[in-house]
Amino acid sequence: MKPWPKYPLIYEINTWVWLQELGQRYQSPTTLASVMAEEWDDLASFGFDAVWFMGVWERSPEGIGISMKNPGLLTDFRRALPDFTEQDNVGSPYCVRRYVVDEHLGGPQGLATAREKLAERGMRLILDFVPNHVAPDHPWVFTHPEYFIQGDDDDLRRDPASFVAAGGKVLACGRDPYFPAWPDVLQLNAFDQGLRSAAVQTVRQIAAQCDGVRCDMAMLLMNSIFERTWGSRAGTRPATDYWPQVIPAVKERHPGFQFIAEAYWDMEWELQQQGFDYCYDKRLYDRLEHDPAESVRLHLCADLPYQEKLVRFIENHDEPRAAAAFTPERHRTAAVTALTLPGACLIHEGQMEGRRVRLPVFLARRPDEPPDEALLAFYRQLLETLRGGDFLEGTWRLCERTGWPDNASYMNLVSWCWVKDDERCLIVVNFSDETSQALLRVPWDELRGRTWRLNDVLSGEIYDRSGNEIRDAGLYVDLKPWECHLFHVQAL
Repeated sequence: MKPWPKYPLIYEINTWVWLQELGQRYQSPTTLASVMAEEWDDLASFGFDAVWFMGVWERSPEGIGISMKNPGLLTDFRRALPDFTEQDNVGSPYCVRRYVVDEHLGGPQGLATAREKLAERGMRLILDFVPNHVAPDHPWVFTHPEYFIQGDDDDLRRDPASFVAAGGKVLACGRDPYFPAWPDVLQLNAFDQGLRSAAVQTVRQIAAQCDGVRCDMAMLLMNSIFERTWGSRAGTRPATDYWPQVIPAVKERHPGFQFIAEAYWDMEWELQQQGFDYCYDKRLYDRLEHDPAESVRLHLCADLPYQEKLVRFIENHDEPRAAAAFTPERHRTAAVTALTLPGACLIHEGQMEGRRVRLPVFLARRPDEPPDEALLAFYRQLLETLRGGDFLEGTWRLCERTGWPDNASYMNLVSWCWVKDDERCLIVVNFSDETSQALLRVPWDELRGRTWRLNDVLSGEIYDRSGNEIRDAGLYVDLKPWECHLFHVQAL
């Protein structure tokens, strides 16, 4: 395998559901060991650099029982799956009983086979690590209760929603500082040195089976946040933060292993400094969904080294489906944006087909939804274009745009460009419900003195323009609501 690309394209798969549907399609039970070759070939055809098999670890029977008594979860299950039955609930993949691949999915050997099939096609494998909590029947509950935040009988009596009796102790349920406790998991103590050593060993074992790990709610383990969440219950704050202790110890044994942080609350930069290779860019997602163009542009003004370590996405298993959250035009614009910015990019299985139902991660199946063939064709064309040129490995720049006194619609547009050797790409996006115009200042001095062809690979339209005009006066653009240009720029 070549080294990880600078800006990897990652595909998230709900492993249990994916295998269940493959079994239905081929009328034979399917595990990671028995996936048909054409399925691996289909994944490779999109140009993905890595596949994230979400939810491969052993799930908790005790966690399933707890979730079946949760009215809110049951309502969510029936929202997504109107004919839900108890058998559909296979447990949360983030209520981990053991970091061993579930036998239902093919066990450790099945995962090894899948990793080999991916590698044969140039794709890497990403798995989950849940550092903040474990299932109530995890072996540590009985062998190492000191790894957990402790309570007492008074806590159990006073706040039974946040503390449970387990393994002969009273232990805290997992939580973050802004929401009630999660009743199906137990809170690990990030300040405990024994727990940190055990976490290193756990991730080393994971790293022997894959090429990268997505760390659930990574910011919860940071000293500052953990102390604010748990106070004196956590004990003395360590001199070293959690991740600078865990990440280097794993990379010492597995140098090419990648750490991806699920990150919120503007903690991305700090987590990057603590060793993460990439962090979720939730801010961009929120701005694409709710904010005007200028908010997106200002987000893209951040230092490039910071942006290069972000994961751009317009949906994942925690967010609404893009086809439900955005209009069709806005969906395409958001997809072009996420896929053409510096940093990693995440595509969620079902996103390209236009699935609209967000499936709770507990469920083993999902409702049938007819694929949106036009949307899938759009994604195939976009990914083929990006894969066909190597400009996304070059230099990225944000482009200035201006208007004129009686037209401020330029504020609805955002533009950026890439260049590598003779490969050039210019992207312009209208983030608004109104037709908008602007003059773009493309920051390529070599434009002058030549005529350039701008080929919009999305619409097929072609424009020939003077390089002097583009560089000096500015390139005039006129875009309909939520329209975008993806220009391949070549000298004539």
